Parts: sequence; structure tokens; C-alpha cells
Amino acid sequence: MRLLRSTDLALRLLMRLAATPDPNPTTRDVAAAMDVPYTHAAKVVAELQHMGLLTARRGRGGGLALTEKGRTASVGELVRTFEGEGDVVDCEGTATTAACPLSPACRLRGALRQAQEAFYASLDPLTIADLTTDPTGPLLLTISKRP
Repeated sequence: MRLLRSTDLALRLLMRLAATPDPNPTTRDVAAAMDVPYTHAAKVVAELQHMGLLTARRGRGGGLALTEKGRTASVGELVRTFEGEGDVVDCEGTATTAACPLSPACRLRGALRQAQEAFYASLDPLTIADLTTDPTGPLLLTISKRP
């Protein structure tokens, strides 16, 4: 299974905020340190803010801050939210492609859905705080791109 780039960025961004000693880095600072486009980071920040996992303030003294909910958020729930409710495979077809002829009696789709849920379930007990305990948190800060 492959994660969307936005899911990967959301996880790394939250981990970075949990590990950083810098109080309230800006979205631009975090995007530069993680070597990702600012526009992508801004979209992910907006979604994480909407979820209540971080706060973002503009202006002097502003920046990003991880909320308590962000520290204790389930990694599995975060991945589910960013990945969406879709199936691993698309069996329905579109305007240009036909639906799979096996759809009425297919066992693969159910097996893949079960495997996907097992993947998420294995991430459910993990929190962002769990992912940034030593030695990961300090190491995370050393591998950042330097301006």
C-alpha cells in the first residue's frame, strides 16, 4: 500500500512539530526544512488545523504549534482521514473504462479491504508522541534541509 504525499507530509509535519525546540515555526520554515513545496505544506497545515491537531497564527509572534490533541492523535485515524474512504482497487469503472466483470462475485476486493483495515488498525494505537520519542525526535531534526 502506498500513502498519498499529503498523508506522508502530514505525519512528518506533526512529528517535526512534536520534536522541535523552536516555538512556533512558520509554515514556510517547516516547508523549507522538510524540502517540500510551500503550497503543499500550506494545504496540509490547513487540514491539520481543521482537525484540531495544530494551531496556526499569522503575523508577528505567529506560527505553528502542536495541540495536545495533535500529540495524542491516533496515527491510524490520521492516515484514514488523509487517505479517504476509497478502496485499494477501483472496480466500478468510469466514463472511459468498464467496470470489472468480476464485481458481482469478486473475493479480491473484500480481501484487499480487510488488509487495508488491518493496516490502519496496526497504526491505531500509535500516537505522534510515540513516533517522536528518543532517538527519533532528535534525529528527525538533524536530517532537515538547512537553509
